[in-house]
Amino acid sequence: MSTTVKPKHIGRNISRIRELRQMKQEALAMAIGVSQQTISTIENSESIDEEKLQQIAEALGVSKDTIKNFSEDAIFNYFNSFHDSSVNHGPYNNCTFNPLDKVVELYERLLEAEKEKNALLEQLKK
Repeated sequence: MSTTVKPKHIGRNISRIRELRQMKQEALAMAIGVSQQTISTIENSESIDEEKLQQIAEALGVSKDTIKNFSEDAIFNYFNSFHDSSVNHGPYNNCTFNPLDKVVELYERLLEAEKEKNALLEQLKK
């Protein structure tokens, strides 16, 4: 049994980060000046040259190291920490109002403004 560590699949990491950024292959391709097919080829490659990796990292808004060391487990652990009460998320972690009340309040203000606008338009027509 081999104990060698399998190298990270850089292309798969690029693909996952791109998906997490909700970016299509076409958008990434345009950002670095290549075709969508080239991005597809890159995402299927286990390795990539450093210069191209730097361009992709900049287009994705991350560092080269983030791409190289990307881990699904790390992402899940990060997001799961938001539900852990032992983690301090700063002073803005507890909402002191009902967000739905704010949406209703905004809707009512918009509705009132629309009524006023319509009334003004009716006056101008007369």
